[in-house]
Amino acid sequence: MRIYLMTDLEGVAGVQNAAAWISPGQPYYPLARQLLTQEVNAAVAGFFAGGADSVLVADGHGPGAVDIQDLDPRAEFLRGWPQSWPCGLEEGGYDAVAWVGQHAKSRTPLAHLAHTQSFGYLELSINGVAIGEFGQLALCAGELGLPCVFAAGDQAFTEEAVRLVPGIRTVAVKRGTRPGRGDECTAEQYAERNSAAIHLQPRRACERIRAAAEQALRASRAPASCLARLPAPYRRTTILRATAAEPVRYALAEHPDSLAAVMRLPMAPLTPVGDPARLRELLAD
Repeated sequence: MRIYLMTDLEGVAGVQNAAAWISPGQPYYPLARQLLTQEVNAAVAGFFAGGADSVLVADGHGPGAVDIQDLDPRAEFLRGWPQSWPCGLEEGGYDAVAWVGQHAKSRTPLAHLAHTQSFGYLELSINGVAIGEFGQLALCAGELGLPCVFAAGDQAFTEEAVRLVPGIRTVAVKRGTRPGRGDECTAEQYAERNSAAIHLQPRRACERIRAAAEQALRASRAPASCLARLPAPYRRTTILRATAAEPVRYALAEHPDSLAAVMRLPMAPLTPVGDPARLRELLAD
């Protein structure tokens, strides 16, 4: 049994804000990498205990975050892929997909460090269903016939994952406390908005991740796929937040039969939304 484990940084217990924790050069970035790698190792240990023969750890954080020196030596490490989506899943040979350190999609209430791709996104949707980074890879996995079995991150993210993939096993390692969607925020404001959260102590988070990862592989029933809700053709709607220099803008893209392909399509041309009524039409929820 071969597991593909996607990782990110913002959904890790102890990672506290965007200003000091998530980018190289920030004071707590080395500690954030350490905390992520500990959660990854907990998941890897759980997967092997649950029957996995190999685990590939994909570093999905923008500048990179997994510390390969401290990574469980039984795991393989992936950084970089020939095309954006499906992030190396297309190479084949995987039996299941999992996530550690994942955050909720943009516009999620009570989420911690929520965003989609960047804090500049207002929303990304496919056929009228709003998705985040988890949803993008989960849809690719579904297209390839791979079950999504496990996901760890903040509580709002775990709820998002269950809505999209019923039956997936999840672990919440922290919970955001800021209500509301933040639609009024510019990109710069949104990066600072969702910094309040209540965290599990990291050792406790790792214990829960290890136990749930093992249970996820021992479960007899694969999670339900989200693909039934999204029949082809596929239409992608991308809406970007206003910035200090630009208004709210959007772009549309379509592909007749592939979710991975529609997500790879370039975003340009971007069109100013202008009318608030038009923005309400474009938003998925």
